Amino acid sequence: MAESSTRVAPANRPGPMRLTDALQYRLPLAGVVSILHRASGALMLVLLPFVIWMFDTSVSSEVSYDVFASAFSSGLGVFPGWFVKIVALALIWAYLHHFIAGVRHLYMDATHSVTKAFGHQSAVTTLALSIVLTVVLGAKLFGLF
Repeated sequence: MAESSTRVAPANRPGPMRLTDALQYRLPLAGVVSILHRASGALMLVLLPFVIWMFDTSVSSEVSYDVFASAFSSGLGVFPGWFVKIVALALIWAYLHHFIAGVRHLYMDATHSVTKAFGHQSAVTTLALSIVLTVVLGAKLFGLF
């Protein structure tokens, strides 16, 4: 049998997968949303001590609330105020994206909407909503309005 010049798909090629092989794949937008859903959940888990600190210092007393509020302007220990705001903004994005993507999954499960077209459209909506809401809340956090 003669050798053909057809290219073997990376997944069907024997041996370990190389980084260059992985970069050839184009993940559908629904796949990107799925990965970001997992990443946002992991980010919220990692930032859970920060969330607990924010809640505890914001509700303990008026003095601790002032400490909480000043962390966003003057900083927190060795971290400057802008860094605290960036961490809070990352937490805002993680929560919004995780929530919206979770609602997307619940809707798809409840209505059996598992078509490729709906998956793409709902992925676009999820990304757009989470980004727009993060930008709006980030503008408020950084004092733009």
